[in-house]
Parts: sequence; C-alpha cells; structure tokens
Amino acid sequence: MVLEAPGRPLVARQIVLRDPAAGEVLVEVAACGVCRTDLHVADGELTKPKLPLVLGHEVVGRVLAVGAGVERFREGDRIGVPWLGATCGYCPHCLAARENLCDAPEFTGYTRDGGYAGLMLADANYVFALPDAYDDAHAAPLLCAGLIGHRALRFADDARSLGIYGFGAAAHLIAQLAIWQGRRVFAFTRPGDVEGQAFARALGCTWAGDSTRAPPELLDAAVLFAPVGSLVPAALRATRKAGTVVCGGIHMSDIPAFPYEILWGERVVRSVANLTRADAEEFLALAPQVPIRTHVQTWPLTQANEALDALRAGRVQGAAVLLCP
Repeated sequence: MVLEAPGRPLVARQIVLRDPAAGEVLVEVAACGVCRTDLHVADGELTKPKLPLVLGHEVVGRVLAVGAGVERFREGDRIGVPWLGATCGYCPHCLAARENLCDAPEFTGYTRDGGYAGLMLADANYVFALPDAYDDAHAAPLLCAGLIGHRALRFADDARSLGIYGFGAAAHLIAQLAIWQGRRVFAFTRPGDVEGQAFARALGCTWAGDSTRAPPELLDAAVLFAPVGSLVPAALRATRKAGTVVCGGIHMSDIPAFPYEILWGERVVRSVANLTRADAEEFLALAPQVPIRTHVQTWPLTQANEALDALRAGRVQGAAVLLCP
C-alpha cells in the first residue's frame, strides 16, 4: 500500500524488490502497526518522506533471505523492524551513544520503505528478535508505541504521580509499565471520550478524565502523546514544582504562549526523539516480565486507508494493526 503524495489515499501497487544487499535482510511481513507518525507522514505534517513510499514502522515478520555478512539472523527467524532504520555511526551524536539524534539517519516508513507490504528490506543491525509471549499482531505495537513510550517514561525519572495526555497506543502500554513500577497514573483523554477513560481505569489508572480538566492532585511528571500543543501549558499547570513535562511525539501543533509562572519553580519541558537500539533491547526484554498486554484492532493490509481513518478519528482503542498476507 503506497503513498504517492501527501494528502492522498494509499494505493495498492506491485513493487519488485531487489535481493538483500550486504548487511540487509529480506522480511516477509506478517503484521504492521498503524502509528500516529504514519498519519503525520500521510497528511504531510512530516515534510521530507521518500516518495513514493511504503509506510509502516512497527513491523513483525520472518527473515526470508540474508545479505552477505549478516550473522545475527538466519532464514525463518521472527524479527521486529522499528522506526530507526539506520544511522551513520560517525556523527557527534552517534559517537556519544546518542544514535537517536544521528545527523544522517534513515527511518523505516519515511526515508525507506516500511511494512505496509508483503515483503520489505531492512538493515540487519537495526532489527530485533521478539519475545515469544506475543503473537505477530500483538507484538507490532511494541515496536514504536512501546519503544518511544518507554523512552518517554524514562525521562519522567522517579515520578510517583504520572499524567499521560492522549490515551492511545503508546499510553495504554506505558501506563501498564508505570503501574507495575508502583506509580499512580492519571489518564487524560479527548473531551467526552468516556470509553477511553473507562479503558484507562480498567488498565489500573488511578484517575481518568478529559484533557481540559485538572487532575485531583498535582503531578510529579506528565507525558504527552497527543500531538496538541495547547496541552503543554495545561500539563505544566497540572505539574508540581521541579516536575517534568515530556513531549513524546514526533510532531505537535504549535505551543501557545503561556505565563512564565507555570514554568517557574524549576519545571522542565523536554522532547523525546526516536529511539536507540539499547532502548529496544531493554524494553523488549521487559515487556513480557510485566507483562504488558497489547490491545489491538486489526485490518487486512488492503484496508490500510480505513485503519488510518479510524486512527485519525480517534476510533481505535489501544493500537491499530494491519495483517499482511
């Protein structure tokens, strides 16, 4: 399913893939998560995609063939392919163990073709073995919603009371991890999303309410997954002194002006960018220990546009996943 231009529906196309080059694997895709980042690419909010483009960066599949020099995997292995597709290895960020900030990165489903397809190519150094506790569809959301959410949660440090704004794919996974860690989670949903609030409470959240409301107590930290800039000052107002507001998305609408007094008191606003391979190894080992339960709604690959529309309209509870033939 190919994006030919931003703002247009995806179209079904037959693409002939080359054999895997040195260091690559050819992957037979079984499932691919539908991430909000895919919406940002499809809708033109992320402005530098490779076109035409196969979206999708929460890919679960099996290795069909390996290129020269690949030793980590062999044919038949089940692997996951995440957003970070490759890094340069020599820029200052890569050399300082900050490969998520690489100056010349490649991203799956953005600068290289992703997993809305039956087959794809991937750099073998940037894919991962997956825990056996998850079937293909339920493993897919771990590969971005889980990985980016886990990195965002780390920046909340030791916050005992944690707000999560935007209770979608990432939030429903990271809420479970935070509760397992002994934190109290306060879930903020779209106004009027009674079902989403009930879902959050069913997962063990202490409180759930509209994002327009103040929580019943001040928060130690807040994580924003909703790409809504006006939630930044709302989260600052809900956060106690020395608290941190973590912006977990790759794109956000403009943050409106706000009074300095809600930032004062050594509050911090920070972003999260991409992931590192160390993040992935750590989270994929941790997820089955919790265990984190992924809640998914599935569509066949040919209905990728319907899945994107459902996500855009807020009709997905948990995560959306495409099942690939």
